[in-house]
Amino acid sequence: MYKVNEIFYSLQGEGYHTGTPAVFLRMSGCNRACAFCDTDHSAGRMMSAEEIVAEITRYPARHLVVTGGEPLLQLDSALLRAIKAERFFVQIETNGSLPVPPEVDWVTCSPKDAPWKIDRIDELKIVYQGQDVEAIAALLPAPRHFLQPCSGQNIQETIAYCLAHPHWRLSLQTHKLLDIR
Repeated sequence: MYKVNEIFYSLQGEGYHTGTPAVFLRMSGCNRACAFCDTDHSAGRMMSAEEIVAEITRYPARHLVVTGGEPLLQLDSALLRAIKAERFFVQIETNGSLPVPPEVDWVTCSPKDAPWKIDRIDELKIVYQGQDVEAIAALLPAPRHFLQPCSGQNIQETIAYCLAHPHWRLSLQTHKLLDIR
């Protein structure tokens, strides 16, 4: 059984896959306590792998974004195999604190506090608050680098950093700008 905060259908609003129609599986629970987190981790319902698959297959897209909190506290190969049997491309959004199961197709690492135990990253997406992102990127190598303003509070500072360091791309929370989930 898995504690699920919510399942919904929308457009991916952040990072490399921005604009992609996707089913979102938001797991409950996290091993970090970020001040800007927008998820109530006490909320959720217990669901079996079969119930989760039945819910996500109601939607037409076969791009699944598993997020949280920290989805890797619960996401395991058994659930992933059931999801993959329905031909889903599985993207996770993780804080990097745990290793990634091999069935995951795309790993978005949005690191918070160390230590990090992640073993592969497709895109590094840092919520920018003026921290030393180059030091983080050196510890967490990834082929793609995104900076995201923190809750829209420091957009100009984040843009200025990207302009001065062109190996970083700007990631906006377009779903919030468009007023969609």
